[in-house]
Amino acid sequence: MGTGTESARSARSRPAFVVLAIALYAASAVWATWPAIRHADGHYLARPAAGYGEAAAGDHLQLGWSLWLVGHQLERGGSPLADPYSFQPESEAPPSLQGWLLGLPYWPLAHAFGDIWAYDAIVLLSFVAAGGLACWWLRALGLGHPAALVGGAVFALMPHRVGQSTGHLLGLAAFLLPSLLLALERRRLLLAGALACAVPLSAQLHLALGVIPLVLGYAWARLPRALWPHAGVVALATAVAGTVVERWAIAGSIGTGRSFAQVERYSAELSDFVARRVGSGVEELVFLGWLTPLLALAGLWAIRRRRGLAAFLLVATLVPCLLALGGNLPGYETLWRVIPGLDATRVPERLMPIACLALAALVAFAADAARTTLVLNQHKLAVRAATGVVLVLLALDLRVPVFGAVTADTSNAAYAAIRGEGRLLELPVFRPDVHFGSVYLGYARQSPRERPLGYSTTARTRAVGVSRELRGLSCGRGTVPSELGVRFVTVHRGLYEQSRFFAPSCPGRAEAALLAAGWRLLARDGPIAAYARR
Repeated sequence: MGTGTESARSARSRPAFVVLAIALYAASAVWATWPAIRHADGHYLARPAAGYGEAAAGDHLQLGWSLWLVGHQLERGGSPLADPYSFQPESEAPPSLQGWLLGLPYWPLAHAFGDIWAYDAIVLLSFVAAGGLACWWLRALGLGHPAALVGGAVFALMPHRVGQSTGHLLGLAAFLLPSLLLALERRRLLLAGALACAVPLSAQLHLALGVIPLVLGYAWARLPRALWPHAGVVALATAVAGTVVERWAIAGSIGTGRSFAQVERYSAELSDFVARRVGSGVEELVFLGWLTPLLALAGLWAIRRRRGLAAFLLVATLVPCLLALGGNLPGYETLWRVIPGLDATRVPERLMPIACLALAALVAFAADAARTTLVLNQHKLAVRAATGVVLVLLALDLRVPVFGAVTADTSNAAYAAIRGEGRLLELPVFRPDVHFGSVYLGYARQSPRERPLGYSTTARTRAVGVSRELRGLSCGRGTVPSELGVRFVTVHRGLYEQSRFFAPSCPGRAEAALLAAGWRLLARDGPIAAYARR
């Protein structure tokens, strides 16, 4: 039984531990983004890409647009869950669900420091949130301070989570997983339900498919039987939320009717789990480190007598890793076709954040067992030194450079010259699901207005037809249809270079055709030119 003096000492040490944890996970953010963070001024922390004089295409621009929309819509009295500008007038305002979760903290940051700084701050803070909440959950499981710090650092630095933070909400929002398990551990089932539902409601439908068994499995492993029905309600609420989002945002879009060939394209291979490389993309980045899995095995042995928890963490580690193999896993195609909702996914690695958290927990249990051994052998002073050494070794073990300082959509005179009412068409024209269209989302914040095109993998199918009809304009063929209500056109010569989809003469021919059709040049800034209908 602890004495009053021990309780007081513990209370005094708690703020110091919180400060230490924040400092550790802030350092983890710097380590994971190094050396890109050295050049972050005026650049996005994202996957490296060349911009050819303008913003470089990437999913970070789509995410940045979604984050910006939240505050913009609230300021004008609109819904923060809708995009009133993209794919107009061919469809109603499409859902924009990626932004609300982090868009609220982004909003004041953008007002204070600008959009690019705000985006980078959200990326860096996601490391603190992921590590800190994982650490908090591990403390709730009874682990000591050093072991909890180690587990949080592993989760923050897991290569898949880091890779998905270069432009996908999946990596940034991974903190929802330890938050959910912490709420379940503390028996805060109402909060657990809200956190679980936040996963599908932020458009992470594939991860939501994993959250449902995660909740049920954790309830089996850690909660008394009397609370199992309550956990079942949490899982059911998650399924209902996912169904609502699927009907609202996915049904009738280009996100349905995907072929299994797309799944095979993004499927990981066994070698990817041990290869320290990005490969063909961050989707297949499932590297687990070399030391980390060994420590996880030691942690599994350390908790072998806590059978429920050991079984839960083992399954939570292995199942997502197996499913990440996708088309390379025998029987996965059958699962993909049979399990409701799975047939709308194309990246089988989307469940890997669950494995990352479970693996981090096992490493923490290994560290806690080592700490206990040192303390029992009267080596208390060695605990801090050993913790520091382990943290350094794990940081080196999990290091995979994925971040770059990417050219941003800085203020552009061509967009500043666009004033008044009227829709905007950007050239060249891409299919809605081709990521080069993300560049237009970056510049759209400088002149927010309706546009017949956009970038989304869940755009309405009609948007594909519109892009096909307008594609010839990219090379000076055809005229801008008057029924679209387009009053302005921008030509992005740098994007022609980025995509390499068009002949070198196409940008010149596109501008010549606009002039011949009576459009007038408003302004030119670098590779971007803005035109207005006379």
